[in-house]
Amino acid sequence: MTLGSVIAFVAEGSGKVGDKVAPVGEALLYALFTIAVVFTALLIIFVCIKIFSAILNAFDHKKDTSTEAPAAAAATTVPAAPKAAVPEEEFSSGSLKLKGCDEKTAAMIMAIVSDNTGIPLSELVFKSITLVENK
Repeated sequence: MTLGSVIAFVAEGSGKVGDKVAPVGEALLYALFTIAVVFTALLIIFVCIKIFSAILNAFDHKKDTSTEAPAAAAATTVPAAPKAAVPEEEFSSGSLKLKGCDEKTAAMIMAIVSDNTGIPLSELVFKSITLVENK
């Protein structure tokens, strides 16, 4: 019994199975063929999802870089808080130059930058903070 004869039998729709039952070997071949078709369809769906997610991620990254370019520029120029007495075990991010502002204001600015960018304060390195007066 071949696949064509099975399709013809099903299309005939006689409803009588009788002697037209496939032997066990052929039935296993039909089952394996059906399983292969299903897994091939699942593989095609998987590949399509991966392609679409890569395309959407590419558009998402372009949007993120265009809208957050000023914030990214501010984040690159800004990093970690100054500490008065830092033990040798702790991480030191260097020195901070304050120009026209006090330590309390500088600490507030660093906390705001850390909060707005979502970067932990321990990962930021601040080189200098300059007070700019409004004219």
